Amino acid sequence: MQSQTQTFERMESNVRTYSRSFPVVFKTAKNARLVDEEGREYIDFLAGAGTLNYGHNNPHLKEAMIDYLSTDGVVHGLDMWTQAKRDYFEALEELIFKPRGLDYKVHLPGPTGTNAVEAAIRLARVAKGRHNIVSFTNGFHGVTMGALATTGNRKFREATGGVPTQAASFLPYDGYMGEHTDTLDYFEKLLNDKSGGLDIPAAVIVETVQGEGGINVAGLDWLKRLESICRAHDILLIVDDIQAGCGRTGKFFSFEHAGITPDIVTNSKSLSGFGLPFAHVLMRPELDKWKPGQYNGTFRGFNLAMVTATAALKKYWSNDSFERDVQRKARIVEERFQGIAKRLSDSGKPATERGRGLMRGIDVVDGELADKITATAFERGLIIETSGQDGEVVKCLCPLTITDEDLLEALDILDASVDAVIQGA
Repeated sequence: MQSQTQTFERMESNVRTYSRSFPVVFKTAKNARLVDEEGREYIDFLAGAGTLNYGHNNPHLKEAMIDYLSTDGVVHGLDMWTQAKRDYFEALEELIFKPRGLDYKVHLPGPTGTNAVEAAIRLARVAKGRHNIVSFTNGFHGVTMGALATTGNRKFREATGGVPTQAASFLPYDGYMGEHTDTLDYFEKLLNDKSGGLDIPAAVIVETVQGEGGINVAGLDWLKRLESICRAHDILLIVDDIQAGCGRTGKFFSFEHAGITPDIVTNSKSLSGFGLPFAHVLMRPELDKWKPGQYNGTFRGFNLAMVTATAALKKYWSNDSFERDVQRKARIVEERFQGIAKRLSDSGKPATERGRGLMRGIDVVDGELADKITATAFERGLIIETSGQDGEVVKCLCPLTITDEDLLEALDILDASVDAVIQGA
C-alpha cells in the first residue's frame, strides 16, 4: 500500500480530506462501484459528494460526450454561443422549466457551486441595492469569501487567516431550537422591530436539506412561510440546490416538495451528470441586472459539461419514471436507516434517522462513533462519509441510478458494520 500511495503523500497538500478516510488508489468506476488498483470493489455511497447522481461513467452520458468529441465539437467557448449551449438551454426549458411552470433566465458563472453562490448573492445585492444576506445555522454554501460569509461551520471560517467575513447574518434553521419552536418567529420579529439590529437583507439563502450541515431537513410548511416572509418584506429568496438538486431528494429541484418558487436558484454538482464541473444560477427575468461582463469566468463556457447535462435531462427527466424510482429506493434506505438507528439506540447509543429522498443520514450524536462505523464499512467494501458540525451523521449519497442489488448489499454492509461497532464497544 505504501508504494502505491507514497507519491500522493509526498506531493499533495495537507488540505486533502477524502483520501484520509479512503486511503486506496482507485482505478476504475461504473455506476455505484469503484475498483482500486488491487482489484477490490467498493460500493459508493458518496458519489462525489452528490456530484454523480447518475453514477460513475454513465453509458448514456458517456456516449453523448464521445460522439461530441469525435466530431470536434467546441469544448471551450467562454460565453460565446454554441450548438451545445443551445441544446442545453432548450432541454432545460422544455423538460424542466415548462412542466414546473418556471420562468428563469440562466447565468453561467464559473463551474463550481461556490461560483454559483457568489454570483447569486452578488446579483441579489445589485438587484435590491442592499448588502445583507441572511443565512442559517449549519448552512454550507462554499468557501470563497462571499459564499463563506454565509457558511456556518467555524472550521471553514477560521481558515481565512484572520480576514473577517462580512455582510451576512445567521438565523436559526428549522429545528435548531427544538421541534416545538418555529424559528421563523424570530426572523419575523427582527424584521418588524426597528431596534432588532438586523439590516433588512437583500436576500435569504437556504438549503431545503442541509447536506454538509448534517442532513437537516426544513419542513415544507417552514419553507412556505419563509417564502411568504420574503415576499412580504421585499427580500429575495435564494435556494441553494447544489447538493440537494438534480433529483437527489426525489424531485429535480428540492424546493418542489414545498410548492415554492425561489427568486434565484443555484445548481452545480450533478448538473453535468458526469462529474464534469458545471454550475448555473437561475433568476427571475426581471432580476437580470447584470451589465455585460460584470460577473464572468473563463470556464463558464464548458460545452462538454453541457453536452452531458443535456443527455441527462433527456434520459432521466422526459417523464416522471426516474423520480418515482428514486422515491422508491429512498423508502428502502429510510426503512433500513430507521432500523439501524433503533438498534443503536437500543444498545445505549442514541441515534435518529432523517432526510428526504436519497439524501439521508443517521445521527449517532458522537463523531467518533460515526467515524468507527464508516471506517468499518470501508473495510467491508462500502464508501460512506459523515457530515454535521462534529461529523456525527452517517450520510447516504448513493447514485440515484444504483441497482437494487447494490443498494441492498450496501445496506447489509452498513448493518453489519454497525453491529461490529456495537459489539466491539
